[in-house]
Amino acid sequence: MFKHMNTTSVMIVGVGGQGSLLASKLLGRLLVNEGYDVKVSEVHGMSQRGGSVVTYVRFGDKVYSPVIETGEADYIISFEKLETARYVECLKTDGKIVVNTQQIDPMPVITGASQYPENILDEVSAKGVHVDALDALALAEKAGSLKTVNIVLMGRLAKHFGIAYDKWIKAIEQTVAPKFVEMNKKAFELGYSFGD
Repeated sequence: MFKHMNTTSVMIVGVGGQGSLLASKLLGRLLVNEGYDVKVSEVHGMSQRGGSVVTYVRFGDKVYSPVIETGEADYIISFEKLETARYVECLKTDGKIVVNTQQIDPMPVITGASQYPENILDEVSAKGVHVDALDALALAEKAGSLKTVNIVLMGRLAKHFGIAYDKWIKAIEQTVAPKFVEMNKKAFELGYSFGD
């Protein structure tokens, strides 16, 4: 469980249209249920499909600001490999990154102005960063919809997070539209049990 008094910081980084808003809502709901003071920032960046998007979630006994500065993030949830490299400097020395191994080409790569960097995750790991990488897109497909990538990643985060599995499931039931609850529970389970 988390040490009370301290503020824990989570960054959710990705590309517009990947569902980072629902992921932050789910996390916020879980933490409020647990009795924490929670601050969630608005989504920063171009939230239309393809632009870089960042959401901050901070929680503890008393949180004064949702903003996470360089070297302050305990966890980074990354929906895409390049976003991992873009925000890795925000991570604390002992922080963890949960990353979807999907590659989404940004506009400069699409237009041919630059190339998508190779071995991004190897380079991040080489800096001593704890990287937990999984193909969340394949697991989302298994759950029944590519749109559940966000919940697959939340399931993976739960593995490192110290809040009981059933409490996450309750938060999913409270956050997701009823007709999608079962599919999202499946996506969460697939992320949680990945590699077991």
